Amino acid sequence: MRKKVSIIGAGNVGASTAQLIAQAGFADIMLFDIAEGMPQGKALDIAEACPLWNSPSSVKGTNNYADTGASDVVLITAGFPRKPNMSRDDLLHANADVIRAASGAIAKASPDAIIIVVTNPMDVMAQLAWKTTEFSCRRVMGMGGILDSSRLRTFLAWELNISPEDIEAIVLGGHGDQMVPLPRFTTAKGIPVTELLKRKTIEALIHRTRNGGAEIVSLLKSGSAYYAPSAAAFQMIKSILLDEKRMLPCAAYLNGEYGIKDIYLGVPVVLGKDGVEKIVEVKLTKDEKARLRESCKSVKKLIKKLSI
Repeated sequence: MRKKVSIIGAGNVGASTAQLIAQAGFADIMLFDIAEGMPQGKALDIAEACPLWNSPSSVKGTNNYADTGASDVVLITAGFPRKPNMSRDDLLHANADVIRAASGAIAKASPDAIIIVVTNPMDVMAQLAWKTTEFSCRRVMGMGGILDSSRLRTFLAWELNISPEDIEAIVLGGHGDQMVPLPRFTTAKGIPVTELLKRKTIEALIHRTRNGGAEIVSLLKSGSAYYAPSAAAFQMIKSILLDEKRMLPCAAYLNGEYGIKDIYLGVPVVLGKDGVEKIVEVKLTKDEKARLRESCKSVKKLIKKLSI
């Protein structure tokens, strides 16, 4: 039987992710949105492209959660987008209502699904989705670290004038201003970037990475990033459905790892058919531990505001 991915939210991130999955052809897609006609129209457009991609994927749109039933993976992208001068945290209460409704419906329709949350503030929304569904924490995760790492890889590649595929980077912590990049684990074809670039240059690139989403929001004037976020979500879905066991930075539930408990936070994980199959711990310096704790505190403050 073919795998099924349901995408909650047919906006830019949701539709772009649907397109990537359809092009790859490894799953059928159900695109859900509350706006009548939008998921159906976008799904039809993608479906009509499948013959040109030689893809067997079925792509359908719906306004009914029942049609998302028996999904293997559910991607939640629904929510209010960021606007200029708005932080991810400003979206807290508005998007919490969206996540509660979506998570409750998903739990009924697809009780065995793996859930990936993209909606911001992502770490908090992942925690809320987990609490609402009462799923195993290994079957609920958030997309953030892959995107943050990709942004850092891009800026480093530009600075070094090399291909971004030769850059490897790890970004820990919350998705946002409190992210914790690890320069000493960031390499260009195995060579630490700390040996290739001055500290001030690396710090400037990290600063740009922290503001990566805001920079795009500012340039677009209306709307936010979606090509890179959808590519990041696609990598997670692919690793899960094809059981690739890829090690990727994602928001996962920590229960003592890194000395942190009872919170979703960005860490390297192994993603396979069972979801988060392993949390990978790396030894951190005192400074890195302190920054990760600060990141944890900022996420916990938001969790407290929602009383979850």
